[in-house]
Amino acid sequence: MSNNGHNIEKTNFDAFINAVGSEIQQAQVRLITAANAQMLFHYWKMGNYILYHQQLHGWGSKTIKQLAKAIRLNFPEKKGYSERNLTYMCQFAKAYPLRALQSFIETDAKLIAPSVERIADEVRYLNDAQFTQEPLAQIHNVARTVSDIYRMEIKDIESVFMASPVARTNWASHVIMLNSSLPLGVSYWYMKQSVEMGWSSNVLKIQIETNLYSRQISNNKVNNFTATLPAPQSDLANYLLKDPYIFDLAGTKEKADERDIEEQLVKHVTRYLLEMGNGFAFVARQKHFQIGNSDFYADLILYSIPLHAYIVVELKATPFKPEYAGQLNFYINVVDDKLRGENDNKTIGLLLCKGKDEVVAQYALTGYDQPIGISDYQLSKAIPENLKSALPSIEEVEEELTSFLDKDKNP
Repeated sequence: MSNNGHNIEKTNFDAFINAVGSEIQQAQVRLITAANAQMLFHYWKMGNYILYHQQLHGWGSKTIKQLAKAIRLNFPEKKGYSERNLTYMCQFAKAYPLRALQSFIETDAKLIAPSVERIADEVRYLNDAQFTQEPLAQIHNVARTVSDIYRMEIKDIESVFMASPVARTNWASHVIMLNSSLPLGVSYWYMKQSVEMGWSSNVLKIQIETNLYSRQISNNKVNNFTATLPAPQSDLANYLLKDPYIFDLAGTKEKADERDIEEQLVKHVTRYLLEMGNGFAFVARQKHFQIGNSDFYADLILYSIPLHAYIVVELKATPFKPEYAGQLNFYINVVDDKLRGENDNKTIGLLLCKGKDEVVAQYALTGYDQPIGISDYQLSKAIPENLKSALPSIEEVEEELTSFLDKDKNP
């Protein structure tokens, strides 16, 4: 088709419309029984079918617009086939051809026990891989055409699609990833995270915008886990660590002190455990320990279900200093002695600072027997509009802080 959109051969285009209409009608029955996965497979087939015929007949950019109009006229009761959504279907099929889906399944099998190195290697492989369609013949129905494109029975293609993480990710999340123009391997990683952690599409959008992949996988992270934890726990601990952590603290002072930050983390703990990662449970804040004749208070104590270990978090509103590692090491020893049970693994320390010199931080960890990770944290106030209603207002936060400070002054 020329760019003017007026030269589509009528016979071919009518047959094309009829085939699309048949696929839409047949999809309705399947969608009732397995809504999300079947809808995604239907969208994927539609995208492959449209792309293929654009290539086969030389149809240009106006094809999708005319297709959307034809569907609207012939099937006015069917929703989800706007020009915009049909464009996303094409992007969806182009982003994830069958060989890419097969590679996702193969990668799943290799990453049963995750580590930063293995994940980074597999993501690089997927990023660099070239997966394409092959042009073929004439207009058939959608299922037969997709079968011809990939030279497989449609039931076998469906089995591959359903076994891939693509089928377990909702359409809104796929649209966000398509709009983000992520490399294939990075898309795969976000898909896996989204499924494993049950992220909504809004949460996925925030994680992509804050570059979670780099913060968890590709950035250099400072810790002594390899020297202090047995494998594979050391790999898992390093994988779960992020650098930097990003906390949305609406209403927090520009120069927040540790107590202010702790208070916000605790008041809205669900959102901040999400940033900590999968399987973290809140245990205590300012946990009191009497050691000898002195009183000590650990900032935050979490429990990591995947690691089967307590996590002691120390917050510092200043850049890293070597003495901070010594203080955290002390609290790890105390928690190991006072809280750790016989079925718990070694307690892990996480020091969150407002910046660090990585060389100094790595030197500071040398010689410690306890596992310690050191990360930056950032306070972000860029809250998406559609999440603002779920977050406290500045006035509410100030009221909470005032109440908290009054309690501190009048125990």
